[in-house]
Parts: sequence; structure tokens; C-alpha cells
Amino acid sequence: MSPPTVRPARKCCVVPFIFLTSSQKGSAPGATKNLPFDIDLYFCKYRNMAPAQIPKNTEQLAKYADRFSAMGTEPRLRIMQLLLSAHPEGLVVGEIQAELDIPNSTLSHHLDKLKNEDLVHVRRESTFLRYTANTEALQELLQFLYAECCTRNQALKPQDIVRICT
Repeated sequence: MSPPTVRPARKCCVVPFIFLTSSQKGSAPGATKNLPFDIDLYFCKYRNMAPAQIPKNTEQLAKYADRFSAMGTEPRLRIMQLLLSAHPEGLVVGEIQAELDIPNSTLSHHLDKLKNEDLVHVRRESTFLRYTANTEALQELLQFLYAECCTRNQALKPQDIVRICT
């Protein structure tokens, strides 16, 4: 039995691989059996492909993704909803806990996650912690979504998103 032969590289190819003729199929270890055609394992145009489109500001996109992820659970979204309804005064932890009926340890975890992503501000008042929604961070997220869906690619009409109440 003869060893697999190496086909000479074509002009467009950079990396040649072993080519098994129909008589050698199944004889080499790991070879594909019972195929009606020869296996030509060449990578033409190797490294000639255009690079994937990378967003212009990946750090900013990562920040937005982390913020969306932080609000991506029901308890945290409810916390944000509650803090926005109490804006600008905010609420102390006891008021949030009483309103949402979330155990203290779990609430503390959720508030820390929101604080770490800069979605809420915390201020100490004596022995209490008062939380307020960070409206600047939320405005950034909304502007990002609006720019992507309504202005850049016009997937949605702005009037479908924004409803002005009079």
C-alpha cells in the first residue's frame, strides 16, 4: 500500500494538505470511507478573507452589554422600575425590600450588581443606604438603542417608539 500523496499547491492556495486518491480512501487512519468523490483538502484564499466587522468602540459596546445583562433578570428589572418610580428621591433598602418582598441577602446581591454596572447610585444617610436610578446611564442605553434601530438602519420608525404625552 502506498502512502498518501501530497498534491502540489495551486497558485491561489497557500496551505496544501494531504490528498487521498479514491484507491487510498479508508486505508489511511482517520480517512473518510465510502465517499463518491475525492477529498481535496485545500484552503484556497487562505488569509485573503475580509476581517469580521468589529464595532468601532468595543469597550462601549461591552459596557452596554453588561448593563443590559445586569437588568436582564426579573428582580433587577423590578428594582429599576421601582427606583424610577421614586425618582429623584430614591428609596432606602428597607422600602425596596418591603415593596418587592425580596429577602435581604438576595436584594443586597441584586443592588450590588446594579451598582457595579453604574445603573444605580447609592448614598449613605446615617445608618441607611438610599438607592436612586442613574438616569444618565439609562439615557445612554436608550440613545444606543434608538440610534441602532431608528436612525442608522431604520428598522423601526421613531414615531413608533417615542410617544409624546400632552
